Amino acid sequence: MTWHLAERFETSDGYVRWASFGEGDPVVLLHGSPFSSYIWREIAPALARTRKVYVWDLLGFGQSEQREGQDVGLAAQGRIFAGLLAHWGVSRPSVVAHDVGGAVALRALLLEGAEYGDLTLVDAVGGGAWGTGYFKLIRENAHVFEQLPDYAHESLVASHLRHATHTGYKPGVLDAYIDPWRGMKGQAAFYRQYRQFAQSQTDVLEPLLGNVTVPTRIIWGSEDRLLPTEFAEFLHARIPHAELTWVDGAGHTIQDDAPARLLSHLAADFRAEVV
Repeated sequence: MTWHLAERFETSDGYVRWASFGEGDPVVLLHGSPFSSYIWREIAPALARTRKVYVWDLLGFGQSEQREGQDVGLAAQGRIFAGLLAHWGVSRPSVVAHDVGGAVALRALLLEGAEYGDLTLVDAVGGGAWGTGYFKLIRENAHVFEQLPDYAHESLVASHLRHATHTGYKPGVLDAYIDPWRGMKGQAAFYRQYRQFAQSQTDVLEPLLGNVTVPTRIIWGSEDRLLPTEFAEFLHARIPHAELTWVDGAGHTIQDDAPARLLSHLAADFRAEVV
């Protein structure tokens, strides 16, 4: 399907692309890495039947600008998100965040003064030792990976993306996820984000998670191999009154593995249930 973000928001490090759909109470969808807002392609139109849905591509991702010298770290993305909310003029939206989008949403909420009506974390980074293994290897050796020939780089990205799904992608989806990372500019941007996504940018959040006062739910794929179930339990234990829901048979990309079940959870009103 065609996925085009027509709107543009300028930042000091380049522009980010965004779009909105529908009318009603606002909900904002944040993607993670190495994805883009395209991951919400089935969820956003369905939610837009009853709500106004905002999507955006993190700086350096998807249709947003990629260039040398950008600060695309989690701290910068959190500031950009707070700025976007002000630009949109939305009041206390629902925020749904996936993967490192969770860290972006939490930083905006806890460190940048953003205000949410409620928060949903979907297989999301919010603390713990998430920046290890594959992630650490690339971050510490980005200067080597940047020199890979294009076919080897693309194979690496594809392999990582395949590891994120439990059921497999529909035809064309994997190619769409890879596309922003192709070419000299895309390859440089791919390793730039790994260089800058530091563990310290979520370590600062851990002592603040108890300050999350908005209704919060955690939705997690039971077969997530990128952020295994202990990361869900980590967040559940630290965010007051958070509710935890498992999606059986889904991996890290619940949006692809179980979109209907994810949508059913996102469409449910859970604010009144939180004490």
